Amino acid sequence: MFSKKNSSCFEMDTLGWKDVRLEHGKDFLVVRVPSYCDILKMRGAAALANPQQEIENALSKPIESRPVENIIASHKSPSETSVAIAVSDDTRPVPYNGEREDGILLPLLRRLERLGVKSKNIKIVVATGTHLSTSQEWKKEAFGEFINTRYKILDHDSSSSELSCLGSIDGVEVKINREFLKADIHIITGLVEPHFMAGFSGGRKAICPGLVNSETTHFFHSAEFMDNPNATNLVLKGNPCHDFASKVAHRARVDFSVNVTLNGEGKLTGVFAGHLDRAYYEAVAKAKIQSAIPVKREYDIVLTQGGSVATNHYQAAKAAYGVIPVIKRGGIVILVAHNSSEEPVGKDDYIKVMETLAQTGPGGFTRVIKNSGWRFIPDQWQAQKWDQFFSKIGDFDGLIYCTTNIPPGDLKELPGKSGYELVGEKSVKIDEMLQKAIFYAIRKMERRTTGKPSIALMREGPYAVPAKGD
Repeated sequence: MFSKKNSSCFEMDTLGWKDVRLEHGKDFLVVRVPSYCDILKMRGAAALANPQQEIENALSKPIESRPVENIIASHKSPSETSVAIAVSDDTRPVPYNGEREDGILLPLLRRLERLGVKSKNIKIVVATGTHLSTSQEWKKEAFGEFINTRYKILDHDSSSSELSCLGSIDGVEVKINREFLKADIHIITGLVEPHFMAGFSGGRKAICPGLVNSETTHFFHSAEFMDNPNATNLVLKGNPCHDFASKVAHRARVDFSVNVTLNGEGKLTGVFAGHLDRAYYEAVAKAKIQSAIPVKREYDIVLTQGGSVATNHYQAAKAAYGVIPVIKRGGIVILVAHNSSEEPVGKDDYIKVMETLAQTGPGGFTRVIKNSGWRFIPDQWQAQKWDQFFSKIGDFDGLIYCTTNIPPGDLKELPGKSGYELVGEKSVKIDEMLQKAIFYAIRKMERRTTGKPSIALMREGPYAVPAKGD
């Protein structure tokens, strides 16, 4: 805990240092880092000059798919045709809002209505997977007033007894959201960016795990899948998560898809509409070029941020896992996350498995859950990814976790060093906590290394992926 006796560890002369910005929810934090700190950043990707026109072009000229007009025309009576559109939840910054020039949803909805589909026959299904339901406030902000008022928006419930059966896939009885499945036309949307289990987000993930039952989600996140070396960022070939999700999506039938890519500033860089697979793979190619950061070394200290995705500690795992290729064993990772969810740590099951991780130590958790006597616990997959991260750095104290939205007592129970230990627990400012963490990490590594410790900033946090040798 913080005390005057050790406070010198948390102060340094920053003359000659440079300011850096880190995304923190909807805001940015500014802290100072040594002038020699390497800035690891995504390749520059220009935002679309005319996003509205690009969205319309993508819908009019889809990739290896019939346009929406032809899909609607294949049904006898457009006025009686029902459409279900799967959308991402609050963990993905997809530009949906109809009041934004880059909003992708309203152009699609208007096109459907122009073709004769009635607004009452269009349902927007939020593909939450096993995540918490989204709030009305989020829906208003995400979609805008017009879409919220005119169309029915509902959250998926993975534990609902009203799900429809898709049959057995790879030995698992798969069920899916009934409102989505019973619609005449199935459309999915999403953001394509690196994903630390499925290779890339978006595409088929709108269906699995987005709209399936809990049991199917558990299979998708099984210990065996998570332990597969191909279940990682940027990899689709041989990735069991990708392969299984694709099978489920094809069984559910996707008639049309709209996926987007964003740059480091959250601006639209590409719109990919059309065939479930073909359009998706074009988006993946774009996302890989934007997101992969060529690196040749590992660092003593890496500073990263959870971005908008880190609504809770559960989601912040993505940022930590992404650091694995660039952090030395025995190094220190500083992670700042806003964790502004109503449950800033995560669900009770997540808290339970993180307690098990804390008890077993780095590398121990994966061994425990692969034991034949282990009984599956939801959210164990995220703890397994945390375990892989801690196995790389070697001990829990190699992570300094900075947030002011998780109570000090709760954060102390989680693996890693709490940022509160560096500043105390009263009147805490997140930028102060983060700056103290940087001072602390440098002082600590100076005692271990000869010369200045190497340090890097992952500027875009979970949205970028270091790739050695590229």
